[in-house]
Amino acid sequence: MKAMVLEAVGHPLRCIEQDSPRPGRSQVLVEIAACAVCRTDLHVIDGDLPHPKLPLVPGHEIVGRVISVGDGHVQFAVGDRVGIPWLGRTCGTCGYCRSGRENLCDAPGFTGYQIDGGYATHTVADASYCFRIPPAYDDLHAAPLLCAGLIGYRSLKAAGPAQRLAIFGFGAAAHIVAQIARHYIRGPEIPEGMLNRVEAGIRAYDPCLSCSTHAAGAMSLQVSLVAADGTVLDEVWRS
Repeated sequence: MKAMVLEAVGHPLRCIEQDSPRPGRSQVLVEIAACAVCRTDLHVIDGDLPHPKLPLVPGHEIVGRVISVGDGHVQFAVGDRVGIPWLGRTCGTCGYCRSGRENLCDAPGFTGYQIDGGYATHTVADASYCFRIPPAYDDLHAAPLLCAGLIGYRSLKAAGPAQRLAIFGFGAAAHIVAQIARHYIRGPEIPEGMLNRVEAGIRAYDPCLSCSTHAAGAMSLQVSLVAADGTVLDEVWRS
């Protein structure tokens, strides 16, 4: 297999060839079709997230096909298409894990940080933390959903039947959740009044800019760059 490997924090990745890993108990070996790039990957490479596994294969928005399975219970078969996300393992015993909040686990393992990830042709993953990818999504469009999509959708669900949304930090998660919100505005299945007016105030790294979105009626969503004083600088999206 080929892999892009981080050998020291702050150094460029190096392309190497090595033997493909073998799946352990309850693991799957996946031939990677796509791996999206996340800002967290750069945080790992630059050392903003301390003590990564080294050497390390970064990448945690992975889509591929199972080519081998390990012993034990595995819910996937050879040929299945799966997604591998940031959360790669948990302890299963802490209070968070036992209350259905394993994303807050006291002793987690993260793909592309403590576990080799998707900047490679193959990787292994714990099958319990993989997702089955629906056929409606192709590989390239499914990959970003494994991190940015999960974050955005989880936040949107946590907001409940809100009349307004505020999204801080206009990265991939905000970009995706804005599209989901637009779908909700148009969707007849949403209860009356839910998300019928969406305003996203988005503070980027430049504190002088934000991105404001609002629904104009039931069938339109506008996204504009807005200065700190409220001046609209540029309309970037209207639907």
